[in-house]
Amino acid sequence: MLSSTLRVAVVCVSNVNRSMEAHSILRRKGLSVRSFGTESHVRLPGPRPNRPVVYDFATTYKEMYNDLLRKDRERYTRNGILHILGRNERIKPGPERFQECTDFFDVIFTCEESVYDTVVEDLCSREQQTFQPVHVINMEIQDTLEDATLGAFLICEICQCLQQSDDMEDNLEELLLQMEEKAGKSFLHTVCFY
Repeated sequence: MLSSTLRVAVVCVSNVNRSMEAHSILRRKGLSVRSFGTESHVRLPGPRPNRPVVYDFATTYKEMYNDLLRKDRERYTRNGILHILGRNERIKPGPERFQECTDFFDVIFTCEESVYDTVVEDLCSREQQTFQPVHVINMEIQDTLEDATLGAFLICEICQCLQQSDDMEDNLEELLLQMEEKAGKSFLHTVCFY
């Protein structure tokens, strides 16, 4: 068993749907978790597919909620965005960018390959301080409500297995292979150092 609580981060593009659904589920299971986005702005579905609603990362979930409520309550209720923002507000005030976080994690889950690339690049560009390893694992999760929930449960299952592991470093690869077979998903995995 790990000697201390597993420190987990979940990262998607905007820190709104996939990472926050995982954050919600992992937190309910008692895990130490934070969530992040990697883009320069938060982008939410807008009135047309090519016209997203764009917010700065400093905008709180409550401010986004109120803005969308004012713009088109029916549309943003129907597409689930108001529900998502309400859930997010109960977890933390607003979205956070991974690149601005200086905390250390044992495992970082990313929800798409481009986010994985950004996280790995960011970690590799930082000056190494402690040489503590951090496992970065990518699992492709479509940015839909249903897929975010399914992905969050799979991330939770992996975290619970790691939390119970006698040696995370030795058991992680085997665990990921088992999860690939079970879930029919493939994972990218690398180790970076703080």
